[in-house]
Amino acid sequence: MYSVDLCDRVSLVRVVADVQPHVVVHLAAISFVGHSDVDAVYRTNIVGSRNLLEALAGMAQKPRSVLLVSSSNVYGNSVVEMLDESVPPAPANDYGVSKLAMEYMARIWMDRLPIILTRTFNYTGLGQSPQFLIPKIVEHFRRGEYEIELGNIDVERDFSDVRMVARAYAALLAKGTAGEIFNVCSGKAHSLKDVLAMMAEIAGYQIKVRVNPMFVRANDVKRLQGSTVKLRQVIGDPGAIPLRDTLRWMYANA
Repeated sequence: MYSVDLCDRVSLVRVVADVQPHVVVHLAAISFVGHSDVDAVYRTNIVGSRNLLEALAGMAQKPRSVLLVSSSNVYGNSVVEMLDESVPPAPANDYGVSKLAMEYMARIWMDRLPIILTRTFNYTGLGQSPQFLIPKIVEHFRRGEYEIELGNIDVERDFSDVRMVARAYAALLAKGTAGEIFNVCSGKAHSLKDVLAMMAEIAGYQIKVRVNPMFVRANDVKRLQGSTVKLRQVIGDPGAIPLRDTLRWMYANA
């Protein structure tokens, strides 16, 4: 097992040379939209990703497939309800901008590497940090708390189960076409009220929501719901898991 900083170009080249990967799934990033260090967001998500591609391109035997994970945040606050890969990107926050820039940067390496891009929508599961919304909600219910502080509650997200996302990534490595972009999502959007109602049903009690102005992000995307049509055409049914089942899994096993 190796540990390396994507922004440490020399060490990254050394690790890639030692590992000699046949396939690569690039998940390393600052993925929390509200991360306070904007410089680190851009440096890690763009320059760090470029360092990785440069190291992979320098291998004598190139990987047979490289999966770069972008984000549904590149779509921003689109007027299109069901977002497919043809919808023009319009990111509304620094995280989304950094991911779109990563996509453009990756284009200059596509003549040297078999790169597949995903625009992955929100996903969750066991092990996700409680700084993210759903693990925070689940943990409050598991502790039996009767009040929770949240930020923007008038948002809707296309939540997937991490197990489905992992299957989709593996299938794209095997069947995806280099140079293409694929949404990875469930195709269904849920509001925070939906999530809280599901958890109340699972836990057997209601929780009071208090909006903390410090948690409210002015540039938050209001609604994200993705189309799975292109993904299904390539890998078949990704096996989406209902959000209620994911929440029940997290509540029982966290």
